[in-house]
Amino acid sequence: MKCYLKTKLKIEYLLFLSVCFLIIGCNDTTEAYKLGQIEKINPGSKSYLKHEEIAVSPPPFTDGVFPCNDCHAFRKPNAVRRKLEWHEDITDMFNHDSENRWCLDCHDLIKRDSLRLASGKLLDFKESYKLCGQCHGDKLRDWEVGVHGRRTGDWNGKKQYYLCVSCHNPHSPKFKPLKPEAPPFREDAEIK
Repeated sequence: MKCYLKTKLKIEYLLFLSVCFLIIGCNDTTEAYKLGQIEKINPGSKSYLKHEEIAVSPPPFTDGVFPCNDCHAFRKPNAVRRKLEWHEDITDMFNHDSENRWCLDCHDLIKRDSLRLASGKLLDFKESYKLCGQCHGDKLRDWEVGVHGRRTGDWNGKKQYYLCVSCHNPHSPKFKPLKPEAPPFREDAEIK
């Protein structure tokens, strides 16, 4: 009986220590993994992860298109919605809420090498995920935690995130339907 009580006390003591370590470790904040460092976020507030520290792949620009100011520097800025004289390849396929959206909803009128948030804040093209996240917040949240999109790197270390535009055409983001392949056929199988 004495041995049983000693064992029971040891187990209870170990459980008590485990609970203490958990409580001390949690200390009223949650921890969010961000690229090899731990960033504390107060769960009681509405603070979000700081996006500035996300390592992203370079945007997949079409050859000869970027920097935009190489051509736009010689043209007078025009904010009127219209059919564009240039970029026919984009205007012909534009299907991103085209009834309500136009070029200058995402691109800046003056600083053409920048994207523009609804607030007017300018972004580098490497931060385009913030622009996408204005309308697609659920996808941004999923992308940040690795559920949506693609990333490479270490499991518990630094990661490189692929931008939304690495998979989705920003001017026509919906994937085109794929034609299914024929089922496999074995020549030696009997046909019934």
